[in-house]
Amino acid sequence: QQIATVCRKIARDFATGKTRARSVDARDLQEYLGPIIFIPEVAERTDEIGVSTGLAWTSAGGDILFIEASKMKGTGTLSITGQLGDVMKESAQAALTYVKAHAKELEIEDTLFEKTDIHIHVPAGAIPKDGPSAGVTIIAALSSLMSQRPVRHDIAMTGEITLRGKVLAVGGIKEKILAARRAGITTVVLPARNEKDLVDIPEHIRKQMKFTFVREVGEVLDAVLCSIVLARVEAIPVEARRARVRERVQKRRERAKPRPAVNSGR
Repeated sequence: QQIATVCRKIARDFATGKTRARSVDARDLQEYLGPIIFIPEVAERTDEIGVSTGLAWTSAGGDILFIEASKMKGTGTLSITGQLGDVMKESAQAALTYVKAHAKELEIEDTLFEKTDIHIHVPAGAIPKDGPSAGVTIIAALSSLMSQRPVRHDIAMTGEITLRGKVLAVGGIKEKILAARRAGITTVVLPARNEKDLVDIPEHIRKQMKFTFVREVGEVLDAVLCSIVLARVEAIPVEARRARVRERVQKRRERAKPRPAVNSGR
C-alpha cells in the first residue's frame, strides 16, 4: 500500500512537470509518506522480575510484546488490563491456576496467593490484543513475580498452555521469528509441534538464532527464568522509611562533628 502511495505521488509530480523520472531511496520516504507511523519494539536490556517478552502476529506482520505482572497486599484478586480479548484473559486465568497448583515446585509460599492481589498488564493499551499464544509468556511473568526469579531479557516465547501444563502449537511462526530478530532477540522458545514451521524462515536468519522447543510449561520456565532468587524484601511503611533516613542523617552529622582534643599528659 505504501509503495503504491509513493508511485502515485511521483506520477502526479511527473504529470504536472514538477519532476522528471527519478529513483526513490529511504531518505525520500518521509517526503512522500510523512512521519514514521510504526516504531518496532526492541528487547529489554536487563533481566527483570515479572516482565517477560512474547511474540505476536499482527496484520502488518510480527511484533514483540511485553507482559508485566505486579503484586501488592490484598485478598487474592487478579486484575488484567491492556485491552485484552476473552481468549487472552482466559490464558491469564489458566496461567495463574497452574502457578498456584505448582507453587511448591516453584518454591512459592502456598499462603502468598491468599494475601496478594496480582495485576497483569500488556502495554500499548489502545491496541486490542487477543489469542492464546501469549499463554507461556503470561505464565513466565507470573512465575517470575511470585518466585522472585528474574526473566531472561534475551529470550522471547510463544505458545498456548493448558491447565495440565502442556504447551500447544500456535500460528504465525515466521512473522514472529522475524520480529524477534528485528528486536535484537537471539533465542526463541517455541512449542515442539511448531518445529516444522522453521522451514519457512530464511536460512541466514535461522543460523543467527537459537530455538528451544518445549512440550511442557516446566521446560519453558527452566529456559527463561534465571536461577538466582532476588531477596524478598518486605514492604516498609513510608513513615518507617522516613524515620530510618532521619536516623542515618543524624548519625552522619554526629560523625562529622569535630572531636575535642585529647590531652595525653602524664
